[in-house]
Amino acid sequence: MFSQPALNASLNGISALLLAGGYAAIRAGKMQVHKRFMVSAFWVSVAFLASYVTYHIRVKQVVLFQGQGWIRPVYFALLLSHTILAIVIVPMILITLRRAWMEKFDKHRLMRDGRCHCGSMFA
Repeated sequence: MFSQPALNASLNGISALLLAGGYAAIRAGKMQVHKRFMVSAFWVSVAFLASYVTYHIRVKQVVLFQGQGWIRPVYFALLLSHTILAIVIVPMILITLRRAWMEKFDKHRLMRDGRCHCGSMFA
């Protein structure tokens, strides 16, 4: 039987492969292929998030990190940065998708390149 954590990891891996395919496609000038890869990556990521949240609601327990020594602060530093980035990336993804959908490719590129100005985020 396929476990839900294995499903979550698989969805995450598939999303990463789709993102890499989308990056390669846009670098090769294949805009429609890029679009298909990126929209697919978005929906696979949505499936991952739904599966991840469902799993943790169903399990109903917090698993505490048991590591000791030097690995403990390393683990918590990675966990903290991962959590912050996971929260920050959601609006960036939605804004970038909206700009692409509205065919505002100049602004879509700005967000992708990390040069977005707060005043023009939703334009």
